[in-house]
Amino acid sequence: MSASRDAILNAIRSKTLEQTPLPTLEQEWIRFDDPTSQFGTVLESVGGKCVRCESLAAVQETLDDVVEFRTAVVRCSTVEGIGKPTLSIDDVDDPHALETVDFAVLRGQFAVAENGAVWVTDAGLRHRVPYFLSQHLALIVPSSEVIPNMHEAYQRLTFEGRGFGCFISGPSKTADIEQSLVIGAHGPRSHIVFLVDSLDG
Repeated sequence: MSASRDAILNAIRSKTLEQTPLPTLEQEWIRFDDPTSQFGTVLESVGGKCVRCESLAAVQETLDDVVEFRTAVVRCSTVEGIGKPTLSIDDVDDPHALETVDFAVLRGQFAVAENGAVWVTDAGLRHRVPYFLSQHLALIVPSSEVIPNMHEAYQRLTFEGRGFGCFISGPSKTADIEQSLVIGAHGPRSHIVFLVDSLDG
């Protein structure tokens, strides 16, 4: 057994591979004439919805017309004056208690036109589970924070200490079962991104 193993390892060691230089990241990455429009198109293609609003007041008006929002019993929000919360995340000690949230309105840092993703973090958020346990999720992102591609997205990320961050693109979905797309299998069943021109009110 040992002789066979040694023979295999020696055969591997006897082979030398040519050195291959690492690819350069200095290149022309994908760009779009209208990143905002591209973001909305891609987001809708993965089951989400993008809404452009001039103000937070317009966001609330739009939410009031969303069936899932109107019928939600438990709502939470981290955006002041938006979302008509019935539950404060800050008042909840056990994150498991947030499994009953029907609709969550949370902040996103920036959006990526290439894949319809929004970067979210737990900055100023006591529990991060509403991103994933809520039945329906709305993210508020400044319309000026739509960037073209993931290369620029990664350049923006900083990790100076302990924390959490991830990209979310559309509602929860899977196609593992019989190659049939199922929305909301492991998380939010709907996903709206509001691109807001002014976050002052």
